[in-house]
Amino acid sequence: MALTDIRGKTAFITGAASGMGRGMARVFAEAGLNIALADIDLATLSEARDEIAALGVDARGYLLDVSDRAQMYEIADAVERDFGKVHIVCNNAGVGSGAPSLDETPDEIFDWMFGVNTMGPIHGFKAFAPKLKKHGEGGHIVNTASIAGMRMAPGMNNGIYAGTKFAVVALSFAMQDAMAPHNIGVSVLCPAGVDTNIYQAGRVRPERFGGPFERDISPAMVALLKQGLSPDQIGRYVLRAVRDNDFFIFTHPEARAWVMEWHARVMQGFDRADELRGLLGINNAPQPDLAKMRKP
Repeated sequence: MALTDIRGKTAFITGAASGMGRGMARVFAEAGLNIALADIDLATLSEARDEIAALGVDARGYLLDVSDRAQMYEIADAVERDFGKVHIVCNNAGVGSGAPSLDETPDEIFDWMFGVNTMGPIHGFKAFAPKLKKHGEGGHIVNTASIAGMRMAPGMNNGIYAGTKFAVVALSFAMQDAMAPHNIGVSVLCPAGVDTNIYQAGRVRPERFGGPFERDISPAMVALLKQGLSPDQIGRYVLRAVRDNDFFIFTHPEARAWVMEWHARVMQGFDRADELRGLLGINNAPQPDLAKMRKP
């Protein structure tokens, strides 16, 4: 069900103090939504809250580390107390890291990136889904993945990041199945280049993941990010997806070729499976009809 009547309702957004989260907050507020902004960076969170409140809506800030399950549940309860019903949940907080070769990447980088990028949306879903179901008025959940969650690019050295985002895409499919009977839509946001400071996420890395650090990034990469879409443009895509109940939110149509290239590689794997069936003399029994295995 599309969530078309949004004025006066409340949206909860993680990673809301900067980047795409702040863009979503601005666009949503301009559409009349009250905003619960959550972020791990207290200084920028306060600034963002003041900016959104100035747009004439109820805007409140919540200090939150999305990788902390207990914190997420506590904040979900606080948001419900403060705003009453919550209708839109944007699990947007994310981090990136210019890690070395995968085999040389420290364990804390794996833990941190999966903790924020993958477990963060899981925690947000588990904390808020019961609250959206309880009021029975429908709602929408948006999980921020990336075009990196749709294809793996050789030579990019972003395997951990892509792995976290592949997981978000798959989990979003499962969330859609779970929420559809309750008139709660689910979208997965898969942008390419966006003008954000994600490369500075290490400044607020929690101590249990190794503490803050500064990431070296080339001026050329910074310049490339600056050429991307603005956070507010991303916010407009997300608001439209909520209103239209779109599952995939692709913001860069030109990325179609990248995904097609990835799936061509997948199809090559199936071609090889056909070849090996004959070479190995293995005649598999027909696979079950997956459509018949689905719940009625």
